[in-house]
Amino acid sequence: MLPKLLVVDDDEEIRTQMKWALAQEYEVFLAGDRAQAMDTYAEHRPQVVLLDLGLPPHPGTPEEGLAALSEMVSLNPHAKIIIVSGQAEKANALQAIGAGAYDFLTKPVQVEELKIILKRTFHVAGLERDYRELQARIQEDTFEGLVGASPQMQRVFTSVRKVATSNAPVLILGQSGTGKEMVALAIHRRSARKDGPFVAINCSAIPESLLESELFGHEKGSFTGAHVQRKGRIETASGGTLFLDEVGEIPLQLQVKLLRFLQEQFIERVGGRQQIQVDTRVVAATNVDLKKAIAEERFREDLYYRLAVVVIGLPALRDREGDMRLLAQEFLRRNAAANGREGVSFNQDAMRAINAHSWPGNVRELENRIKRAVIMADGKRITAEDLELESPASPVSFNLKEAREAVEREVIQRALRKHAGKIAPAAAEMGISRPTLYELMDKLGLEKPERETKPESVREGDH
Repeated sequence: MLPKLLVVDDDEEIRTQMKWALAQEYEVFLAGDRAQAMDTYAEHRPQVVLLDLGLPPHPGTPEEGLAALSEMVSLNPHAKIIIVSGQAEKANALQAIGAGAYDFLTKPVQVEELKIILKRTFHVAGLERDYRELQARIQEDTFEGLVGASPQMQRVFTSVRKVATSNAPVLILGQSGTGKEMVALAIHRRSARKDGPFVAINCSAIPESLLESELFGHEKGSFTGAHVQRKGRIETASGGTLFLDEVGEIPLQLQVKLLRFLQEQFIERVGGRQQIQVDTRVVAATNVDLKKAIAEERFREDLYYRLAVVVIGLPALRDREGDMRLLAQEFLRRNAAANGREGVSFNQDAMRAINAHSWPGNVRELENRIKRAVIMADGKRITAEDLELESPASPVSFNLKEAREAVEREVIQRALRKHAGKIAPAAAEMGISRPTLYELMDKLGLEKPERETKPESVREGDH
């Protein structure tokens, strides 16, 4: 479908010439006065308008043209309206720019120059439309501060909605930087405890000798330096939610005390003998394999099942189909606003670099790189160099065999990611047999999954 262009001019010969010159590239609509122009504009909503200011019944003055401009802008503030005026009307054209016109041309208009200007204007209109649609998608796909339109993240959002209605402990699994604390906070905000405190503690960031006091509190004089009684994080979170980040780093001796709290909802401060009842929901998170830690006797199996009544698995950023662009644009918007740099955008090279990067640091790495680039970039366009990412090589020409193998490799990798490395469903989706898929992987040099694992999802734990 051709882009829509409205030409408004009182001279029928000019209208005809415009249509003849532009009909191959645009769907051209014509109008000779303001009333006809507004009817056509309201019905077809063209992206771009060429508007003459001198329209009947007063072609010698700009009033009708300026009135048409005002009505068009009120109908669509994003309209791209180009004023076409004579040299003597240049002051009026500048007035029109101030009233919302996009640009102005001086008569007589050179067709080749007009084509270049129209091409640029339609391109800008398209970019702005894409940006507005992207912002709308971000709003639709934002959940308690989490951004994600991918099926993987939509499943996470569904899980959060379900578990938030209960008081059951939740275990969040995922690589570093995937947003585990944000998911914990979303659970808290969606729960009946939302008006209570949300208390977070990173168990790996506190020395082992101090962790017990941080969690359970201490009585005055219980150890050197304990000059006053102090409540711990568990007690402070009573009536709300305690988030235990990196729970796999809690030492075994302290795991016993944490398990007792989860079972009985009572705690004892360090150096105290009084049992204190607390009403605290626990949400824990880790990026380590707790089942492996159990096998190596570094983590108690009974504690695992107390914490993992419900499990939510967060996908790595590289496995979140389509989310990279959404997140990048949202982080750019936030950081540009925070640093007074509205109007900055990514160039094509930057977006290609973002899509090509493996993101070992996940969402946190993406946000940090964009935050740094917004501060350090010289111009309005952020480049791959500003993001400190390698610029992907320009596409090279393939012969037919290379092109076919490239497509096969991409399809197989995408199917395996979608099915968490499971061969059978990946083969079924591609319409081939398991042996055929294995043969293709051998031919293309693709590594076979070490084991077939079930994607993390919400599940009931044994306890």
